[in-house]
This record gives sequence, structure tokens and C-alpha cells, in this order.
Amino acid sequence: MNWNAFIDKNMKREGAKAGILAGKTFAVKDVFAVKGYTNSAGNPDWLKTAQPADADSPSIAKLLAAGADLRGMAVTDELMYSLNGENVHYGTPVNPYGADRVPGGSSSGSAVAVAAELTDFAIGTDTGGSIRIPSSYCGIYGFRPSHGAVDISGVIPLAESFDTVGWMARDVELLKDIGTVLLGDQTVEEEAGEQLLIDEALVGIAEPNVQALVLQAADRLGAKPISRWTSDRIDEGFETFRHLQAREIWRQHGEWVQAAKPAFAADIGARFQWASTLPQQELPLYKDKQTAMKRAFAADFAPNDIVLLPTAAGPAPKRGGSGQELEAIRAKTMKLTSIAGLAGCPQITIPFASVEGLPIGLSAIGYPGQDLFLLSWANRLFGIHT
Repeated sequence: MNWNAFIDKNMKREGAKAGILAGKTFAVKDVFAVKGYTNSAGNPDWLKTAQPADADSPSIAKLLAAGADLRGMAVTDELMYSLNGENVHYGTPVNPYGADRVPGGSSSGSAVAVAAELTDFAIGTDTGGSIRIPSSYCGIYGFRPSHGAVDISGVIPLAESFDTVGWMARDVELLKDIGTVLLGDQTVEEEAGEQLLIDEALVGIAEPNVQALVLQAADRLGAKPISRWTSDRIDEGFETFRHLQAREIWRQHGEWVQAAKPAFAADIGARFQWASTLPQQELPLYKDKQTAMKRAFAADFAPNDIVLLPTAAGPAPKRGGSGQELEAIRAKTMKLTSIAGLAGCPQITIPFASVEGLPIGLSAIGYPGQDLFLLSWANRLFGIHT
């Protein structure tokens, strides 16, 4: 089976002989610097104007030092500006749960490499959901860390207020081990005990069959119902996220887009076009709104709180859908993914159920800086312990 997970499956690096990740293999999204390699960022015009990396990104260096072996550069959506996983230039990675379904993006190849058991784990980036959504659609574990918790230097940026290095695996224990490597000196107080929370306003964003599954799971886990979100708060968060993200994307890449005039897929080209029309002088206004939302989250929750919610609005959509249909799904899903992004929180997605044979992810959002606390909780509940 050709899963089309890799843009370069022959790109290999051996890790250290010993370490917590010794004997494990991983794929890397085609936005991470690997010494001597030229990244495409999912677009041939970017590849033409890019230069080979003169050093490994810190994330790659840490994983190799911990014993993991690099086994391939994975396909990404163009300039990471999509959640679908379709790439018109290099081909779309095949979702193992349905070849007629999108794999999710933009860390599409990374997710498929893990789900199809081509590698043990993979790393990617998550700005607006690019780890969490493909992990949910492909039935694997995925983790977006607190903003700034993992060094993101040596990675092609998208929107600096939200960019993170994330990772994926088929088992939650490995997900935690990767976290101990990439999160550095962060510690966890196991004895603190977690408080699980569920807000029906967030659950209500998802499709009805997903809502029912998430509420059942929350009930089994003993989550406490809360009412911290309203439809107005959700909508304001989504609008703040997409406007701040788009302005930062254009500030970062607009000059290159205007000079290179790259060939983009229609949906991605339309997003860049829209971003180009937004007044940059309003960027501080939206940044201030994000800061206020961060403060509100910190005031509303305690460090041991964990908020449960659907990862995505539904299962993976069909490939080749209309632009209007996919944009509607994207908007719904980003109302869910923008919450952790705006507050700078860690979030894990857990494969817990299916709808008509397609995976559904249950997400858990932790308090900012409580990454290992969240990973430890998930490992206790969902890990295989002997």
C-alpha cells in the first residue's frame, strides 16, 4: 500500500544507541530543519526559494539524542495553512480508516505515518489544530503543548502567537515519553489530583452523534458539568483567533507570496488572499484581545483542572469536497481548536470512539504549563500497564 505519507522516505538519521526513545522510529513534518535538507513546506515554489538547513532544529536534535531514529520527511499541507490534509502538488496522504476520507492537516503525513504503522511516532506543528485534527481523523494520540513550552526555532513559522511543536503516537505511554524529552525541565506533581470538567456549550459545537459520545465518556470519567462558555464567548474567541492568525501569517509570509507568486490550491490561495486584505495596524488590537482571553482562562480554572471536549466537529470529511462545505467544517472545528490556542494551553486528543467506522477524538485541555500533568493523567487512564 502506498500511503503517500512521505515527501522523502529515504531521509534517515540514526539516533543515539541509548535513551528513553532508543529503538523507536519517527517521521518529521516537512517544516523542521534537518541538516543538509531543504524543506518544501508543502509547496514546490517554496522549495525553489529555500536553502538547505545548516543544523538540525532543537526538537530533532533532542529526539535523536534520546535514541529515536529519524525515518522520513512527511508531507504537509501548503505552508501549514489548512486542516484538511489534501496537497495538490505532492499528493494527499491516505487515511488508513478510509481512502475516501481526508487525513486531516496540516501535519497530514505525520499522522498517516503513525496510523499506518510506518513509524512509531511523528512530530509536526500545531497552530490552529494541525496535530490535533489529523490525530483525531486518523485514530491516534496527539499532543499540542503549552505555547512556548517546546523550542520552536528551526521550524518554518506560520503565526507566532499560536505556533507549537506537537507530536503523535499510537500509544499514550510513548506520547508521554516524547514529552519528557521535548518539555525539558518541566515537572509534574502527581499527588495534586485532577478535576475533570465538561461544558455542554463546547460539546454542542460538534455533530449530534459526536456530542452524545463525548457526553457519555465524560460521564464515565466522572467529569463535573460547568457553564463557563457561551455561544458569544465561543464566537468571539474564534473570530479573535482567525483574525490574529491571518494577520500574523501575512506579516510572516506576505512578502514571499507577493514576490514568488506561488501556485496554491484554491482554498489555501483564498486564505492568503483574504489575509492580504486585513489591516496590519489592527494586529495589536487582536493581540490585546488574546491577552485578555488568556487572563480569563487563568482566572476561571485551577492548575489541576482538565476540560474535556470533542477534538473535531465530526469524523474525517470526504476527500474532494466543495470549498464551501470544507470551509464550514473548518470553521466549526476551529471553534474547538482555538480555545487552547488562545489561552496557550496544552491539549491531548485521545482516540476513544468511532462513527460508522471513522475515528472520533476526545480532547482534554490542561492549564498552561501543566503539560506533563496532562500527559501523566492520560497515561494513567488510557495507558496499558503491566
